[in-house]
Amino acid sequence: QVQLVESGGGLVQPGGSLRLSCAASGSIFRIDSMGWSRQAPGKQRELVAHITSADATNYADSVKGRFTISRDNAKNTVYLQMNSLKPGDTAVYYCNAYIRTSWFRGDDYWGQGTQVTVSS
Repeated sequence: QVQLVESGGGLVQPGGSLRLSCAASGSIFRIDSMGWSRQAPGKQRELVAHITSADATNYADSVKGRFTISRDNAKNTVYLQMNSLKPGDTAVYYCNAYIRTSWFRGDDYWGQGTQVTVSS
């Protein structure tokens, strides 16, 4: 069984920073891509940032230049550094990862979500 556990959310003032972490655990053979998505009240979930196993990254236009995704393969962890936060970044942030439990078996896993609130 595989689990993703996020941490690092909270309340921050506009212009502030937060760093989210997401650690994968369980029967992991290899982790391919990892990413962060967010869902604000009344809106659809949207992809925020994505990183491949080769460390290629892509970002939503709304966060380019402000957010940075990275990963530590030794710790099976993905991070999201969020700077210059805006009220519009307020949402529940979810991490996800495509994880192989063997060469032939892989699946997409999601964390439980962590709340990020940007407000003065």
